[in-house]
Amino acid sequence: MQMILALRPALLSLILALGLGLLAPALAQEGGFSIPGSFSSASEPRTADEAFVLGVEPRGGTVHLSWEVTPGHYLYREFFKGTAADGSPLTLDLPEGEPKEDPTFGTMQVYHHDVALDLPAEVFPVTLTWQGCQDGGICYAPITRSVAAAGTVTTVTPAAPGAEPQGTGPRMASEPGLVESIAARGGSSLVILAFFGFGLLLAFTPCVLPMAPILLGMLSRQGESLTATRGAVLSGVYVLAMATAFGLLGVVAALSGQNLHVALQSPTALVAVAALFGLLALSSFGAFDLALPQFVTARLGSLGQGRRGSTLGAAALGFTSALIVGPCVTAPLAGALLYIAQSGDMRLGAAALFALGLGQGVPLLVAGTLGARALPRAGVWMEAVKQVFGFVFLGMAVWLLGRILPGPVSLALWALLAIGLGLALGALEPATTLRRHLARGAGVAALIAAMALGLGAAAGGDDPLQPLAGLGAAEASAEALVFAEVTDSEAMDRALPQGAPGLIYVTAAWCVTCRTIEREVLDAPEVIAALGDRTLVKADVSDFDDASQQMLDRVQSVGPPTMIFLDRMGAEAPQTRLIGDFGADEVVASAGAAR
Repeated sequence: MQMILALRPALLSLILALGLGLLAPALAQEGGFSIPGSFSSASEPRTADEAFVLGVEPRGGTVHLSWEVTPGHYLYREFFKGTAADGSPLTLDLPEGEPKEDPTFGTMQVYHHDVALDLPAEVFPVTLTWQGCQDGGICYAPITRSVAAAGTVTTVTPAAPGAEPQGTGPRMASEPGLVESIAARGGSSLVILAFFGFGLLLAFTPCVLPMAPILLGMLSRQGESLTATRGAVLSGVYVLAMATAFGLLGVVAALSGQNLHVALQSPTALVAVAALFGLLALSSFGAFDLALPQFVTARLGSLGQGRRGSTLGAAALGFTSALIVGPCVTAPLAGALLYIAQSGDMRLGAAALFALGLGQGVPLLVAGTLGARALPRAGVWMEAVKQVFGFVFLGMAVWLLGRILPGPVSLALWALLAIGLGLALGALEPATTLRRHLARGAGVAALIAAMALGLGAAAGGDDPLQPLAGLGAAEASAEALVFAEVTDSEAMDRALPQGAPGLIYVTAAWCVTCRTIEREVLDAPEVIAALGDRTLVKADVSDFDDASQQMLDRVQSVGPPTMIFLDRMGAEAPQTRLIGDFGADEVVASAGAAR
């Protein structure tokens, strides 16, 4: 009880700071908080003719045309087109619509209500085209109809010129993104709360879990000065800095309109972060003590050199650790970055990403507070714990470098790390106590793993979890899916002829999740059967340049891994896109829905 009472002021301060950090961005939104109306998904979409009912009424020398817009839907004013019987374009006298910031087309005028116009009878029969969307749901393809003066309406297959602004090639589904869909149901408050929840879920994914040993490794270097209160403060600073990094990522994305997700995965960024973990490892091994420059600590001396130094170090480490999560493309992160880059809505996008970072940090805050209580304070155990975390830091560095190094080289680095761990655990030293025997057994296991990793590297393997899998992969590769690899938009368009369903797979050599998908998902028999009749295109953005960015913009993707399923007409099937870490069942389901 005394410990809880001692922790209470610090914990309450941290909780208040986290709460204010979450609420402040939302209060900055126009209109402030709104009560979420419903958490249920959008209703099943109507057909285009049911959503927008065309009425034709002859009135002597004119024909009255009207469109009945079903509640919850809207029509684009700019997409109304008309052609007279002689092929000349018609001037359509349409009323002003409501302004709407569309993530695909920019600022548009739309009609949420019925709209009508009159045309002279002598221009009939006419060809009319219109296009609309469902609020928070799908967007319909352009609708083209031939209308006679007597009121007869027939379907015309070709779409009107200009209805598809991206020209020939695959056409992406014009459906609302993740942020727009959530905002349509509950406003900015629901967006921020939803992203906080997404962060909690992401905290238990393989990309975020490594942050826990990073945080505990930082705490272990505090030595005897580490208390539960101190651990809570440092963990809170670490989490707030990580969340701030996500928020700033949203700000920069809005100002630049560029795909920063890929920039964070550049070789330069990965090498820099790997080098940081290498320094942390050397510090854990006792090579030197990480500290701020003396001229900085001198100015901060009034607040205590050690305390301020470690607090700033926690902030710097938390800010940098956000880069680890960036390469793990998930639907929330991808949706937020794509929305920010396209719309420029800096406040909502940055607030959502800030909340995402806070959600990811809640388990870290708990781990840091409890871990501070559990970690030993001094003696042999403390030094052993620091060395263990030193190997964890080295493992993080190798994991990051594995995104840009060839697979065999990455396995060789893992083998060297396992050898070092085995020797440090005393695999080749005599044991006289139970603790020594246990440590020696673990060391021998590490050396055996090193041998397997070394053999895998020699055989050309690339998976540290299955280093010897490549030894028997020759026969299994006979039925592998064959992709046409492209690196620019023009090549992608040429590789996707109409008349057969297609698949665009956005990937890169440095994408760790992509390697898992290609090994465990694309090789699955049910996936091979589901995709066997498709034109398969691999959009490779490994050497990221302007052409790669244009290709991502072309398919409205934030980065790899992304799968886009096209029907026989070259149009993306709504709600079939897969982003991030997905499984074989999801691929089969999306393939079945896009025919």
